Amino acid sequence: MGLFDNLKKVGNMAQSAVPAGNKSVDVVFSSLPDTLEQFKALPQAAMSTPFETAALTVLAFCFYPQNKETCLAMVDFLKGPKPLSPYEKSFIADRFRDSDYVPRSYFKGATPQNDYTPSQPYTVTVSENPYSYQNDGYAKLFIRSGGADSPREVLLRKAKDGKWYLWEQFILVGIRQPESSNPWA
Repeated sequence: MGLFDNLKKVGNMAQSAVPAGNKSVDVVFSSLPDTLEQFKALPQAAMSTPFETAALTVLAFCFYPQNKETCLAMVDFLKGPKPLSPYEKSFIADRFRDSDYVPRSYFKGATPQNDYTPSQPYTVTVSENPYSYQNDGYAKLFIRSGGADSPREVLLRKAKDGKWYLWEQFILVGIRQPESSNPWA
């Protein structure tokens, strides 16, 4: 018996003891869209899983700094039958007043040290937990930011058409500044 053989057994037992509902899904965007039409043509835009819709939410918000109208149209698409309210639009504008890097921070490889430059292919990891599906027709999923200590929440709702739509998002909250703009880094 080798030195680490016992660790392999312990590790395998730990993996099998993980409760159901702790799944993470990497949503990979092989290319990024330039327009709303290209956004809607992405395979993930079928919104057949809540994981896809959550990742598309991150991607949509990345457009705000360069084209506010395109971003809001993408978010409206993700919200389906419940478009953005004037209050939500105002909230989004307020979030981007001081920092345009927050949405980029949810892509793999994006950290304060590299000014939130994501790795390629562009990947967003979306996770569930045992409490993600407590309310029928809703999914509460989590996305980790490279600039925050805890994952952020996205609430999705399944409609009659079988698609998962964005209901609420809590991803446009403060995170650590990029090192290039942080005088204390």
